[in-house]
Amino acid sequence: MKKISGRRYRYNKFRSGRDYKKQNDDIECKLKWIRYCFRFQCTFWEKRHFMDKEKNMNNKKNANKPHSRLDCDVVIVGCGVGGLYSALNLDHSKKILMLSKDAVDICDSMLAQGGICVLHDEGDYDAFFEDTLRAGHYENRKESVDIMIRSSRDVINDLISKGVEFERDEKGELTYTKEGAHSIPRICFHEDITGKEITTKLLANVRKLDNVSIMEYTCMTDLLEDETGRICGVLAEKDNSSIEIYAGDVIFATGGIGGQYAYSTNYRILTGDGCRIASDHGAELEHMDYVQIHPTCLYRKKKGRNFLISESARGEGAIILNHKGERFVDELLPRDVVTEAIRKEMEKEGVKYEFLSFENVPDEVIRNHFPHICETCLEDGYDIFREPVPIVPAQHYFMGGIHVDSNSETTLPHLYAVGETSCNGVHGKNRLASNSLLESLVFAARAARKINSEAIE
Repeated sequence: MKKISGRRYRYNKFRSGRDYKKQNDDIECKLKWIRYCFRFQCTFWEKRHFMDKEKNMNNKKNANKPHSRLDCDVVIVGCGVGGLYSALNLDHSKKILMLSKDAVDICDSMLAQGGICVLHDEGDYDAFFEDTLRAGHYENRKESVDIMIRSSRDVINDLISKGVEFERDEKGELTYTKEGAHSIPRICFHEDITGKEITTKLLANVRKLDNVSIMEYTCMTDLLEDETGRICGVLAEKDNSSIEIYAGDVIFATGGIGGQYAYSTNYRILTGDGCRIASDHGAELEHMDYVQIHPTCLYRKKKGRNFLISESARGEGAIILNHKGERFVDELLPRDVVTEAIRKEMEKEGVKYEFLSFENVPDEVIRNHFPHICETCLEDGYDIFREPVPIVPAQHYFMGGIHVDSNSETTLPHLYAVGETSCNGVHGKNRLASNSLLESLVFAARAARKINSEAIE
């Protein structure tokens, strides 16, 4: 992790300044600090003092709530692609319980638009590897990148076998699109709702399994330890009651931290629960300040989750313009570079947004590839066939998280982490577009196989 001495100074300055006059008002203080953190892109870790207060308050509340007990072999916290694919790859003789903090379809996997990367052919390996490292500022864990790339084709084939539909050409062959920082087209996609297509089909497959149960509107509040300190399950809350869920293995698939930011493409329920709870029990965290800001989100005056305009739009020819109608950046550079260019241009012009123009994208491509983006923009009063749409950067993805090895195991035995809540080093400091779904699926399967093999041994 980076040193935080400078940020700590800003925090102390914030505490002593006039913005902290309402320091006795915890709610107002929290909102102000979150906004302040977003302004400086501060670390999730620096917000922990607020979370600790909340945890202590929740512990006091839970003490007076009725308790119940459930037993299973594996408990999976989270029902995005990481959690679902873990369940599908675990031995079907295992009793599996999955927890969803909200409705099962309220997860960021559903929101992924662009697509999922795949090794195009054997000749693409070196380029795919280099593209991933270059985007990640060469801070990637090379072993993890290698595993992800070499596993990609098997994952795509498995998804297809489970009913996932990807775009195909007239001959029935997979169609590939290109996004920022990719040297060639290597991204499989389904319109502009690839994440929804994959997640929905995986969920349908999970629901067919007799050994898997899903509990919706169930929030994990803590890990359980036995008398030796070994992780043996989770404590959760549902319908104002506490549930002790005992399991041989625990998989965290709790997503990112976007709910902590004032402007984010993430659902508000993603508040870093997995990272906080794992850390409280001594698990190692990694790169907690590696937060990706997506450059092209629809600018709205109304509050709420920011709507992402997929990077694949720029891959198909959409361009970024300032208020003078001028291009000022190569749209296919890595996300962090494009974001910084937009930020500087907004500052230079003294405006709150810039524009994304689809003028170079054929109408047929817009209709077939970006129907939902087109529909959402139209609902906000923008016809992308006729005019550019206002865009603004917003928090999008978390590259840090709970440190895991190549099998997704944390530094705590029997605790695994997959997806955005984990840090296996694939993404480095900045994620390459459309690597998120692939990384989640590859390392979810490896977590499941590790658990299966330990049971055999």
